[in-house]
Amino acid sequence: MRIAAVGRALPRHRYTQDEIRGALEQMWGANPSLISRLRTLHEHVRVETRHTALPLPEYFELDTFGKANDAWIRCATELGQQALTEALAKAGLLPRDIDAMFTASVTGIASPSLEAKLMNRMDLRSDMKRIPIFGLGCVAGAAGIARAADYVRGFPDQVAVLLSVELCSLTFQREDVSIAHVISSGLFGDGAAAVVMIGEERAKQMGLRAPRVLSMRSVFYPDTEDVMGWRISERGFELVLSAQVPVMAREHLGPDVDRFLQSQGLTRSDIKSWVCHPGGPKVLQGMQDSLGLVEEDVRFSWQVLREQGNLSSTSVLMVLREVMDRARPKEGELGLIMAMGPAFCSELVLVRW
Repeated sequence: MRIAAVGRALPRHRYTQDEIRGALEQMWGANPSLISRLRTLHEHVRVETRHTALPLPEYFELDTFGKANDAWIRCATELGQQALTEALAKAGLLPRDIDAMFTASVTGIASPSLEAKLMNRMDLRSDMKRIPIFGLGCVAGAAGIARAADYVRGFPDQVAVLLSVELCSLTFQREDVSIAHVISSGLFGDGAAAVVMIGEERAKQMGLRAPRVLSMRSVFYPDTEDVMGWRISERGFELVLSAQVPVMAREHLGPDVDRFLQSQGLTRSDIKSWVCHPGGPKVLQGMQDSLGLVEEDVRFSWQVLREQGNLSSTSVLMVLREVMDRARPKEGELGLIMAMGPAFCSELVLVRW
């Protein structure tokens, strides 16, 4: 179960936090008490720049869920194709080499699903298996790698791809002036990433030396449905984001990781690379505290948060790309990919570089 390559695509519209805040001040201009707190709330999320699916002025025109979702379908298809094309090129493969595609998103909906739309734009095989994933939110990047790894473990001569596309800006609710939504307006961004997974037999045929997925674990925390997720109404996606998210990370992640590693005969000291989903500064700090890490240990997570914001399921894949392409872990070292998301839950993926 090899991670052959990670590709990415970011919208061409890139703005500083100040520029985005300026647009929000126009939208919320009738609420001076909110405007007075906007700068402070946005500064606390430690995001400097973000990419948006549309130019900022066009968000004023998205006055229905249908319009926002139409924009999601159009932009997600374009970005998904770009991310997939880059990932395949890095892996030395063609679209027709893909045997199964998993697509993850929680910021828009489409039927036929995203991978079906790509079938009509790219030279993908008509017998390619399609597995859309919806509802896992931020955890879907790590969970998608795990499910794609499950697939190529069962079919070791095949190629599976995880494609994650999240356009968080298109879920913006002008009427929602709750603190959680105002904070999210400074935190979330847009982007896409694709991960190419290759079965062991196919990797040997290719002479491929790439990170190997060794084991995975899913953890579900009962009775935590209200911690994080969406309420979907006639206005579209309305954010549910509790202050309990960083608390859950701090209390649960370390013990869960320890139990997982113990099942593999390992301890935290054996892990040399930590690929953490950058859910926000408090969440990332909670993960660090729970695992006994310092900021340098997860520097690429902080970098992705600073430069792109939280891209939901896509973010951990962006971090993985940075670790693989820039940190270049030593061959044979161990790494851990992890994310947390709605339900509340976590996903852990152990890799050997």
